Formats: sequence, C-alpha cells, structure tokens
Amino acid sequence: MSELNPTTLFSSHSDKVTHYAEVIIPLLLPITYTWAIPIHLASVMQIGLRVEVELRNKKYAGIVKLITDQKPKAFTPKPLLNVLDEEPVVHVFQLKLWHWMATYYMCSEGEVMQAAIPANLKLSSESILIWNEETNYDLNDGSALTDHEFLVAQALEIKKELRMTEVNQLLDIGNVYPVIKKLIDKQICFVWEELREKFTPKTETFLALTPAYQDESKLSGLFNEGKQAAPKQMELLLSFLHFMKKDGEVTRAALLKKANASAAQLKGLIDKGILIAEKRATDRLKRLPLDVSLQFDLSPAQQNAFDAINQALLQKPVCLLHGVTASGKTLVYMKLIEQWMNLGKQVLYMLPEIALTAQMIRRLQQHFGGNIAIYHSKFNPNERVEIWNKVKTGQIRVVLGARSSLFLPFMNLGLIVVDEEHDGSYKQQDPAPRYHARDAAIYYASLYDAKVLLGSATPALESYYNALQGKYGLVNLTERYGNVAMPTIELIDLKLLATKDKTKIALSPQMLAAIEQTLAAKKQVILFQNRRGYSPYMLCNNCGWIPQCQHCNVSLTYHKSKNKLTCHYCATTYPVLHTCAACGSHNFIHKNFGTEKLEEMVAGHFPNARVARMDYDTVKGKNDQDNLIKLFEQQRIDILVGTQMVVKGLDFEHVTLVGIIDGDGILHFADFRVNERAFQLMEQVSGRAGRKDGKGHVLIQVSNVKHPVLAFVQQHQYPLLYQYETEGRRGYQYPPFNRIILLTFKHKDSYVAEEAALQMMTGLSAYYKPYLNGPSQPPVDRIRNQYLWEILLKLPKDAATIQHCKQTLLHQIAAIQSDKRYRNVGIVIDVDPV
Repeated sequence: MSELNPTTLFSSHSDKVTHYAEVIIPLLLPITYTWAIPIHLASVMQIGLRVEVELRNKKYAGIVKLITDQKPKAFTPKPLLNVLDEEPVVHVFQLKLWHWMATYYMCSEGEVMQAAIPANLKLSSESILIWNEETNYDLNDGSALTDHEFLVAQALEIKKELRMTEVNQLLDIGNVYPVIKKLIDKQICFVWEELREKFTPKTETFLALTPAYQDESKLSGLFNEGKQAAPKQMELLLSFLHFMKKDGEVTRAALLKKANASAAQLKGLIDKGILIAEKRATDRLKRLPLDVSLQFDLSPAQQNAFDAINQALLQKPVCLLHGVTASGKTLVYMKLIEQWMNLGKQVLYMLPEIALTAQMIRRLQQHFGGNIAIYHSKFNPNERVEIWNKVKTGQIRVVLGARSSLFLPFMNLGLIVVDEEHDGSYKQQDPAPRYHARDAAIYYASLYDAKVLLGSATPALESYYNALQGKYGLVNLTERYGNVAMPTIELIDLKLLATKDKTKIALSPQMLAAIEQTLAAKKQVILFQNRRGYSPYMLCNNCGWIPQCQHCNVSLTYHKSKNKLTCHYCATTYPVLHTCAACGSHNFIHKNFGTEKLEEMVAGHFPNARVARMDYDTVKGKNDQDNLIKLFEQQRIDILVGTQMVVKGLDFEHVTLVGIIDGDGILHFADFRVNERAFQLMEQVSGRAGRKDGKGHVLIQVSNVKHPVLAFVQQHQYPLLYQYETEGRRGYQYPPFNRIILLTFKHKDSYVAEEAALQMMTGLSAYYKPYLNGPSQPPVDRIRNQYLWEILLKLPKDAATIQHCKQTLLHQIAAIQSDKRYRNVGIVIDVDPV
C-alpha cells in the first residue's frame, strides 16, 4: 500500500464533494460517522471496501457501510483519505448482520467489526516522526537540546523520518514520549501516522528447467559432461527430475530436504543456467482433492429423519433435530451438506468447541476433500485471512468452525448446521458483542434465504419450546445407530461412604472396581470432573483461613504441576503459601479435588494404565487437543480424565465406562438453568459410553440420589425434564416465556457501583417496575479490582416493549455516565445471558 503524504490530504479539500460515506471504524461509538468522498475517489468507492479515515488526529481503517448523496445537515464531513482495496472485503449481508447484532445485543457496530474481521485485515496505525526542514534550531548548539533530544534530532536530520520502534532502540529508555513531545514543541519535527497492511501472502521458491535443457538430448549431454566435473550437482539434478515427474512441481525447500543437498549445490545449477528459481504466492493451508465421496448408507431411522428434515425445511426456515446420543446425527448432516453442495450452495457447519472441530474435520475431509475448510481462533492471523478470502470468492464450499466462523463472508450460503445447539460456548461473554451464535446464525441465514438445522441430544429449552410452538420444524431420532442400546446409568450414594475426616470422596470403591473391570476387558474409561487444577482451595487447619486473590473475591486454586496458586477469574498466580496470614501456623490442607489431583489418584490406583488429562491447562497449543484425541482414538490412552471438553460430542468407539466424579457440583449451582444444564451435561457425558457395542455403563457419584434430574437422566427422558422445568419457569418469568437482560455495574468502589445501579433502578421503575430484579451482588462480587452489582430485567416477549426498554436503557446509561460521580462506572449490557 502506498504511503499517504500531506499534499494528498490537503488537495482533497479542494475537490468538489457530491457523495458521502458512512464508515464503521473499530471503536465504541454511539453511531456510525460520515466522511465526504473526494471526487478523485468517487469512481472506485463501493460498500464493503476498507477506507482510511482520520478521527481526532488519529488514522483508522474502516469499512464503508453506506454511500449517499445526502450531506449531513448538522456538520460538514471531513474527507476520506484513501481507499485501501480494489474490491470489498465484506459483503452487504455481513454489514446487515453487524447492524442487527449491534442493535439486538446493544453494542456498537465498531465492536462487532472488531470481533468479525481477522486481525490481519485490520490495519495497524504507526506513528512516524518527520524531520521539519524549516526548523530554526542549530543542532551544533549543545545548550539548545538535552542529550536524548540531540540524539533523536541528529538521527532525524540524517534519515528524515524515524518510526517509534527506531526511537525506542536509539534511546533505550523506558519512556520516549516526553523527549518526542519536547522535539515537537520546539518544531524540530512533526508526527505523521501511517496505516500498515498486516497480511502478507506466503511465498515459496519454485524450481524449473530452463528452456535450453527441456530437450532430452541436451539433458543427456549435460549428464555425460557433468559426472566428472560436478557429480554432486548432477545427483541433485537427478533428484529434481525425479520429484518433478512424481509431484508435478518442486519447491526449493522440498528439494534440498528430500535430496539431502546443500544450497551451494543448488546455486551452482542455477548459475549455470540449468535450473531457474521463481518466487510464487502459495497457500498456507494444506490442499486436498476437490472430490465428494459419501460412500455410506443411512439407516432406516436416519433416512426417515433426513426426509423429515427436508420436508420441514420446505415449510419453515429452521428445523430442530432432536437425536439421542450416538444416533448418527453427523451422517445425516453429511447427506444434507452434499445435497446443498449439489445445488451450488455453501454450507456452514458450526460446533461449540475447537476440540470438536479437530476430530470432525478428519471425518468430513474423507468425504468432502478440499471443498471443506476449518476456521477458528487458534489459526494464525494470516491463515484466517486466506480462509476468509476463499470463502468470499466461493472457492471453499463448506466451512467447519466455532462461533467466530459465523462472521465469514459467504458468497452463496444455503445451509447452516448448528450442532450441539444447546451448548453455552456459543454465547460470547467478553468483550462485546455478547452474541449467541445460534440465534445470530438464524438471522444471518434469513438474509440469504438459507435454511438452519439445529441439532442436539439435549436441546436448549428455548429451542425445544420454539419447535413445540410451531416456530421451528421438529424431527426426532430416537434410536442409536445400529440399534445399539442406551448406556445404563447407576448412582453411587456418597452419603453411605462418609470418611472419618468428612472429606469428599473422589473415587468410591464401586468406581474403582468398575474401572478395573473395564481395563481388564481392554476397553477405555472417561472420568469427568468439572474443576481443573489440583485442589480448588487450601485451608488452614487451625483457624480455617483460606488464601484469596488480591484482585478478586474468590479463593485460589492450587496447581501442583506449576507449584502455584492461581485465580481462575483474573489468571493472577501466587507462590504457594506455607504460613497462615491469620494465625501464623504452617498447617495447610488441600480441600476438594480438580482434574490434576484426580489424574494423580487414578495413576496411583492403576499404575499399569496409561492415564491422560484433557483440560484448559494441558491443551493450550493449536494442535494439542487434536493430538490427545488421536491418541485416545488409537487406544494409546486407557483412562482420560477431563473437564467438559472431554464430553462434548466426541466419538470414541472403545469407551464403555464413563464416571461422573462430582455430581453434586453439577446439580447445586446458583442459576435458574441449573437443572437444564445438569441434565445436558450428564446426558452428554453418558453418551460417550458404549457407542459401538451398546455395553455402555455410567456411574454418577452424588450425595442427593433423590434429585429429580437424576431420574430423568437415568431414563434418558428429555421431554420429562422439559415439562418439569417449564412449569417452574413460567411462574418465575424466565425463558422461554420471557426475555432477560442483565445489567452489570463495575467500579473499584463497591458503594459507587451500587449507587449507579440504584440510579438505574429509579430511572427504569417508571416503565418497567414489574420486570425489575435487584440490584444485588453476584456470588463473586469483585473481579480484577472491580466490584460488581447486577440488575436483571425479565421482559415479556413483546417486540415493541423490548425495543422501548432498550432505548430507555441507553438513555439511562448516558444520563448516569454524564454525572461525574459515575463517569468511571462500567455498565455492561448482556442480552439473553447464558
């Protein structure tokens, strides 16, 4: 991209302006701002292009949202500085999605843009110091400048411009900005900002024979002459010809590696005019053949479901597939994907977790080859841009991805499959936009007149309610693939196994016996514990003091492998304490257990078993999850201990035992969705057992064996859970009967945050008093030194009421933050919180 100079900027002021552009820039702004389109840029201007604009003396790369000939009445817009693309980077439908998200989830379009665009399509702004040719300062006068100022000024006089990184290297001091400010004040230099493109295409050096040696007789003569003079070069040339015949093209790096040759030998062949080297742009992503081959037949039950889904989608834009675990929903999805591909459409297949995409992509590539690509946040920025561009041009027909894949610029979208649609991971928490990918997918599909298939063994109550109300189609798949039986579920009553010191039992005798029996049968075990770390907290055995995070009101988790105490809210780590801060004793004990301790205990009980752990601490790398899943699939791991990521939709055919170690921790949680989530989690965990031979066994360790949710899980009866839950939620005005909006007030002073929340309550009470709850503090009432107060709105499902409430909220927030007492209060709006 060419660098902008000041003459271009000022000459645009004299251009006659006839059109104006609304531009989205990646900032939290109440509206999209308007800039004038200079006449010399008018012919190339399009919606969806990136343009360079200036706001408050800083440059931004924004996206053109709207082009109009209507000049704003209240002000005269500044001119756009530059157009950065030859063709749009986003489609119009994406801009409509951004606008809908900003409106529905009450954030700015700039925040949506920040989340949607790959990092390397965002230009970075870098300040550059420019030498002022008209300066009156004499650099030979030592008294005029300090040593640091003189160094920078002298370098500027020689180079004429310096980047901030170069100034930092030159001075080697902590803060260079005071020095720069003095130089600007003395008019020795001025600051210029340049927008730099961050995406760089990958290039490789390809080798080919020069035209002179493409004749076989000349090649033969060359070998006869060269055997004596340069035998190593001739060996390398032979290798080149072999790989050329085998692969069709040869890269420099591949040839040197495969032929075990040196760069000097290759240079000799190039210098003699035998080979030529050419740099070419290449894909970062592995290319596969574009074949589509679905060599399997659906079972009668799956075929019936497939036909019913097609029938439902003829009448409604959304269909819910409620299929029990291991019913083969993925095979049905594949047939649907093939059907839409044959119609020339693109398909988006969404999964809630990156771990699931790793296993699924291997299955789908066997059938769809290079037509399918995977997209999620663990790809590097350049890889994400390449996928983005190929989706935009239609080269990629099918995308498998987590929630961020929803933002891709599809050219001709026909179908979106949202697998495990109940999963909370589809909801973005922080930062804004706090969108739910399932609900946003339904809106996005409507723009293309595309269809949406939601799939789950344990649907979200809202989705099932919509299906029963006739808003969505509903298809049930009630039998496992191959008529395999559902796993048996047994409860282990921990009250009957109380220990002398009343500590929680991690592995009951029944659990240990079942694991031993499973290992003897050469089968695999999954043990589920929804807490990572070694122990959730340490306790002084003398006075009961518990170490807490200095920045959050929460206990610290002990991680044995790091020998650190860690806060799971702000990620701050602390050294392990040996002396009690309250009584001075050295008598600490570890309470409860996480996955790390469970892994250690299992390995102790079964020393000959191969034990592994899957949680956030063990699978941070791009391929760590996939590598661990492969090892488990290949039966190179006998027992897998893990958190939720081991149970979400993964398919392991040799697992016959699943153990839920702490059922109480799942059932007793302060949330209105606790029963729904507990059922979903337990049913999904149990679904990993006996997927091939139907001999699955699930053990749940729990203290309250009479909890009603456990009975529904044992019977695998989702409809009973739905009936039980909806009876209670209707009376308490919770979803699916009402819409909820959660307001969180954050401030370093709890009293100030509470006062701001009370101000909001007063402002909303005139219209919405029956729907207001709070203000109250959440269970963890301080995170990152910010105290939290919450207000919950339970609104009727009436579009006009909800829209009016959102407008009122924005007015109230503006009024509160205009008061200097509450200017620093952070107010977070979460629409449809999960």
